[in-house]
Amino acid sequence: MSLHALRASSAHVVFGSWRDRLATNPDSATRLLAALAPPRGYSPDFLTPADADGVPSLVDAVLGTSRTRLRTELAMLIGERRPPSWMQSMADGDLDSLHRLGAALRHYHERALLRHWGRIRAVVTAEQALRSRDLTEGGVERLLGSIHPAVQWDDPVLKVAYPVHQEMHLDGRGLLLIPSYFCWGSPITLYDPNLPPVLVYPANRGSLPLVPPGEPEHVVNAALVRLLGRSRAAVLQDIAASGPTTGGSVARRLDISAASASEHAAVLRNTGLISTHRVANTVRHTVTPLGQALLRGRQPVEAPRRAAPPVVSIGSGRHGTRRECAEPTACAC
Repeated sequence: MSLHALRASSAHVVFGSWRDRLATNPDSATRLLAALAPPRGYSPDFLTPADADGVPSLVDAVLGTSRTRLRTELAMLIGERRPPSWMQSMADGDLDSLHRLGAALRHYHERALLRHWGRIRAVVTAEQALRSRDLTEGGVERLLGSIHPAVQWDDPVLKVAYPVHQEMHLDGRGLLLIPSYFCWGSPITLYDPNLPPVLVYPANRGSLPLVPPGEPEHVVNAALVRLLGRSRAAVLQDIAASGPTTGGSVARRLDISAASASEHAAVLRNTGLISTHRVANTVRHTVTPLGQALLRGRQPVEAPRRAAPPVVSIGSGRHGTRRECAEPTACAC
């Protein structure tokens, strides 16, 4: 859905600023994925596995698509036109082409979505809470009747304004409702009726912009991204914004694996950008002054030099015992 949003107008109230930053200089990963997910018409269902939980799991699920399904769905996408060579190789199950797809998914997430993941998840979580309240207070009828203006519950049929005529028979399988930040306009569903039934619908009821006015265009400066890598720079930024935080919390907020968050934290700690402390059975990370200075893009403020402490001489006479105490206030001699 975010790939579809890249086709939005520069004046779009939600996606305009985000779209301008990405569309003005599209990279190979974005172009590859955009070819697989055109804004109109068919997009292969294998790109949206239902059982994926997080980006690593999603990439694994996509790369695990059977050759038969790849060939069938990509043939529907290609139609009568002549496909690019990489797409034809992917349809034939070529491993190099699939690995290229996996790399493109990971890169696109880091470049286009990772920085905004907190806002995206906050909007979706709020929508889930609202729908749960509808279900609790008004039952299924209120839930299905209030999803979206384009959705009408006419027991036992859920009617959705849709670009093409399509019927989906649940046959006791249930319907998975998926609120999406990037879904704009009408709700959508998968093409293949044999897949688990889903309905993706707009979650951003408040039209919260992806890039709020006045927000800087980058999490950190470009030099720091080149120094640390985009993911590691994002981990540093997240720890700085969240205060003392655990690696698991970082992983959840950035939607990366716990192992990846732990690896990034170890590198940041070894280079003095964060410090790690154990509290009971919990390990918490905090950004050091050096890390804060890097995020601000300048040198850390040097602490003022401490003046040499006074020396107090204590003796019992010209030839007696003499002691010199550097810290007279703590002297016990």
